[in-house]
Amino acid sequence: MRAVVYDRYGSTDSLRVEDVPTPSPAPKQVLVRVVATSINLSDWETLRGAPLYSRIGGLRRPARRTLGSDIAGRVEGVGSEVSRFRAGDEVYGDNLDLKGGFAEFAVAPESALAHKPKRLTFAEASTIPQAGAIALQGTAPAGEGRRILINGAGGGSGSFAIQLAKRAGAHVTGVDNAGKLDFMRSLGADEVIDYRRRDFTRTGERYDLVLDLVASRSPLACGRALARGGRYWCVGGSVPVLLGMATTGSIAGRLAGRRMGVLVVRPGPARFGPLADLCVAGEVAIHIDRTFALDDVPEALRHVGEGHAHGKTVVTIP
Repeated sequence: MRAVVYDRYGSTDSLRVEDVPTPSPAPKQVLVRVVATSINLSDWETLRGAPLYSRIGGLRRPARRTLGSDIAGRVEGVGSEVSRFRAGDEVYGDNLDLKGGFAEFAVAPESALAHKPKRLTFAEASTIPQAGAIALQGTAPAGEGRRILINGAGGGSGSFAIQLAKRAGAHVTGVDNAGKLDFMRSLGADEVIDYRRRDFTRTGERYDLVLDLVASRSPLACGRALARGGRYWCVGGSVPVLLGMATTGSIAGRLAGRRMGVLVVRPGPARFGPLADLCVAGEVAIHIDRTFALDDVPEALRHVGEGHAHGKTVVTIP
């Protein structure tokens, strides 16, 4: 099969397309003929090997030669202990542990996959698993009249998070680069901020929830943006920022009557399935900014990693 592979952390220059053996599923695994794989910031981080946690399992070199975790496709074969799927089934899921989505075939644990809704295309389904789980869990505290700020709101998780928070009745402020301001408004954001021109921690506004998808600020700075009783959650970011938020931020937040910490996202079909249901019902829209071919994966990763994507970016394989 054809696959995009790499052997060292760094830039997209280390990526190349090779013919490699088609994997065989273990007893509890499913072999998927990949039709579409959406790109997440986790793919960009694992390509670069930064932050350091992206090297888990492979400190000096990548543990998995092929990136791509959010896959959608057809079941080609199943392991001896698989009971939920059979050849020909249309499936999708977040294969974060094994990755392999930037290839014609990938193996995934049975537990990571769900049957693809018939009303969603493969490309649409591939946008949901990882970004959807983050958005659903990150906006869970949203409610009628609550003030919510989403930092990094113009990307994959953010585009879902804006819609979910608005659906819950919240007043939403979206933060991203200037090129995404109109896009965030189109998703329903009540206010938008260009992070290059205004620091949301210094506007004087106070929020009941800050969902930070691109964390880079100190706990002290983020605490300034919270109303009393408010909650700050970060997803991703540098190791020092995450450690600071989990330790100093957590303690300082409690002393000030606020809650601050890292959002530990639970993966799996039970976590992203509810968003798929909302998409099928037309209550949440899927925004695919661009699609790329397998040979163009380096360009696709740069598009996401450099902050150009409005919503999700998808790699499709005929």
